Amino acid sequence: MSMIVAIDGPAASGKSSVASKLSGKLSCVCVNSGALYRALTWHILQSGIDPANPAAIESAMNGLQADLAVGPKGQPALRIDNQLPDFVSHESEVNAAVSKVATVPAVRSLITSLLRGFASERDVVMEGRDIGTAVFPDTPHKFYLDASPEIRRQRRAAQGLEDSIENRDHLDSTRAIAPLSIASDARVIDTSALTLDGVVDEILRLLTTSSADRK
Repeated sequence: MSMIVAIDGPAASGKSSVASKLSGKLSCVCVNSGALYRALTWHILQSGIDPANPAAIESAMNGLQADLAVGPKGQPALRIDNQLPDFVSHESEVNAAVSKVATVPAVRSLITSLLRGFASERDVVMEGRDIGTAVFPDTPHKFYLDASPEIRRQRRAAQGLEDSIENRDHLDSTRAIAPLSIASDARVIDTSALTLDGVVDEILRLLTTSSADRK
C-alpha cells in the first residue's frame, strides 16, 4: 500500500516549498494539486468561458480528455487534450479565477479522481486545500500548515503576486464542495516563524513518531 502524506493549508502558508523538500527527503513523488486546478483554470480561460459561470464550466467538462503527465520540472502535471497548459505565463489572471473554477463539482470530481489514481501506484507527498479532508481522508499522515495573514501577504508579494489573501481565504473556506478546513486528525504547524528546513524537520519528526506509535 502506498504512503500518502497530505499537506493542506491556505495560500502562502508554505505548502509547496515544504512538500517539494519533504518529498526529496522521503524519496516520494511531490504532487501539487493546486497546479492541476490552475492548469484547468487556464484551459477554461483560454476557451473563453467565464470562470464565474459554473454551468458553462460543467458543460466544458463533458468529454474533456485529461490525465496526469510529467511536467517540465519533473512533477505530475495536468495534460488536457494531449497538451500541457502554459498557465505560468498567465499566472495573475489564473490565480484570480482558480478559486471560482475550483468550486464547480465536475472540476473537483475530475481532479480528485486523477489524484487518487496517481497515488494508488506510488508513494506521494501531496499538497492542497482538501487533501486530508476530501481526497485522502483515510491517510494517517495529515498536516495542516498555517501562518499569520501578514506573513502570507509578504510571501505572496515576494513572489510578485497581488491577489487578495483575504478574498482567497474566504472563497476557499466557504465553497460548498470540499472547503478548506482542518482535518480532525491533522497535525497543525504554524510556519510564521519557522524556516523551510524547520517545518520539514518537524514533519519528519512527527512522521517518525507516528510510525513508531503504530508498531
